Amino acid sequence: MWFFYSLLTITAWGSGNVFQKAGTNPKDKTSHWKIVIMIGFVMGIHAIGYMIMNQYHFDFFNIIKYFPVSFLYIASMTFSYVGLRYLDLSILSPVCNSSGAVAALLCFLFLDQSMSLLQLFAIAMVCVGIVLLSYFEKKAESADLPTFDKTVNKKYMYGAMALVFPLLYCGLDGVGTFADAIYLNYYMTEEEALLSYEFTFLISAILAFIYVKFIKKTTFFFHEEKWKAISGVCEAAGQFTYVYAMADNAILAAPLIASYCVMSVVLSRIFLKEKLAPKQYLAIAIVVFGIVILGME
Repeated sequence: MWFFYSLLTITAWGSGNVFQKAGTNPKDKTSHWKIVIMIGFVMGIHAIGYMIMNQYHFDFFNIIKYFPVSFLYIASMTFSYVGLRYLDLSILSPVCNSSGAVAALLCFLFLDQSMSLLQLFAIAMVCVGIVLLSYFEKKAESADLPTFDKTVNKKYMYGAMALVFPLLYCGLDGVGTFADAIYLNYYMTEEEALLSYEFTFLISAILAFIYVKFIKKTTFFFHEEKWKAISGVCEAAGQFTYVYAMADNAILAAPLIASYCVMSVVLSRIFLKEKLAPKQYLAIAIVVFGIVILGME
């Protein structure tokens, strides 16, 4: 069943990425916090609804117990939302989802799980692809940044530097996925992990709302954030199937789920009309091919 749950997660999260990008305003410095708010409230609603519908008794101490994993996931996602302001989704998503390679490598090194030479080669491909993407972004930045225009689009001003955000996601999410494999195998059930994560995200959303609304005094209306809300539904649905996939077969599920960047790239090309240079698509193809090898091997 891990493969079926992985496919559902890929579909949900790939679609969620597109809605997050569609709802991101590059000029809004609190845009990433608004995504956190909407996703957190959706996850909180799902958690409460799950408990009521299934008459599930949840020990809220699990929130503290699972907090290290929740923190890594939520922090990584927040960094990726910042990156959405500066990078095309076609670039952001493959770099972010290289976290599957990080998780697989950590499982191999510390959990005594096996990895073939082909999988190690795939991890190397992911690393090479990311380096190439960074190089091409820097080249594009230098070529497209006119010296006489001080109001140039931030996409070009911060294009290469902005890769730090998906790279932070990659590292934090990879460690979080590795920690999740340990928690789900030894310490918590799938339901406990899911609800702990969703309630932690709800708390994060409340704190983010207070920050945006009352500290930054930024205009925020729930009814105007429909794209972010839909992305929240996608994230919650993906998280629900993710924990079951990870509990069943972590070392294969993690890199396979990370390949949802393929869907993100395709959907961004169709619906967001993103266009990249051929060499950028080549670098993305190297990353995606490495991720797919990890999932299929």
